[in-house]
Amino acid sequence: ALRKGSDLEKAFATAALVYNNYADHESKLSKSETKSLLQSQFWHFMQGQENKPKYQEIMSSLDEESENKINFEDFMILLVSLTLMSDLLQEIKNVKTTK
Repeated sequence: ALRKGSDLEKAFATAALVYNNYADHESKLSKSETKSLLQSQFWHFMQGQENKPKYQEIMSSLDEESENKINFEDFMILLVSLTLMSDLLQEIKNVKTTK
């Protein structure tokens, strides 16, 4: 559907597709499923963040036993939060692309 979409549109479409592939029939993820998805699909951004208090807080919240599931909106907020604290983000910012 987004063959002619921009890189940014394709990136968000990919995030939505990955989320939907992991989500249940209610389009939600359990906290353990969310953690598994992040560890398998987002590990480059999470690598080296283990000592950061905010990272520890986020990951601990995914370990809590709770009936609460994560919807797509909360998942995207989680992705943005992890991206903003990532050391990889700084490396990405330092790369200049030419078009």
